[in-house]
Amino acid sequence: MVKERLQRVRDQIRSAAEGCGRDPGKIQLVAVSKTVPADRVQQAIEAGASVLGENYIQEAREKHHLLSHQPISWHFIGHLQSNKAKYAVKIFELIHSVDRLKLARELDKQAGKIDKVQPVLIQVNIAEEETKSGIRAADLMALIREAAGLKHLSIRGLMTMPPYFDDPEAARPFFSALRQLRDRIQEEQIPNVGMTELSMGMTGDFSTAIEEGATLVRIGTAIFGERS
Repeated sequence: MVKERLQRVRDQIRSAAEGCGRDPGKIQLVAVSKTVPADRVQQAIEAGASVLGENYIQEAREKHHLLSHQPISWHFIGHLQSNKAKYAVKIFELIHSVDRLKLARELDKQAGKIDKVQPVLIQVNIAEEETKSGIRAADLMALIREAAGLKHLSIRGLMTMPPYFDDPEAARPFFSALRQLRDRIQEEQIPNVGMTELSMGMTGDFSTAIEEGATLVRIGTAIFGERS
């Protein structure tokens, strides 16, 4: 079942990309495995999933231990507390959710201890929803300029989660706004800042996100089914 679901998602990614003239190979599928047991995650890996997205450090540590022999990339996509940074830098190839300078500095410090340059994305709360993490768009450039000076951090792009809508078209302005922010930052040509990645789009709206420039789509339900 996981295999068929994963293939369906892949087909939809390809269709959305080709429909707007993009190369499907430039869009990475992050299989969101939070709360999914390791045996079901294993099914997804066997079906070809190569990137896993986790939201909780403790859960990710347990799964990483169980699946450490697998050739997969781990991404952290949830709200990260600064006191968990020491674990995050040891597990994750990409952290999508840096949203404050304190966290950036702690990741830099902990990555330095293991001689690593930690790739990160800056999470932007485009809609300024109080219930969601992310920096306000108005404060984004200041955070990036400060974080750019941290030698064990590499800023690779931006991430957002728009408000939930039944109609994916309603999310389009938020995806478009993130892309425009990315373009503005690129124009500044800040050293140590690459804006190659846009992490946006989930099960209900990833086709729209791809049309607006997503390079990473975070999909859980469409692969693993509804969470209990």
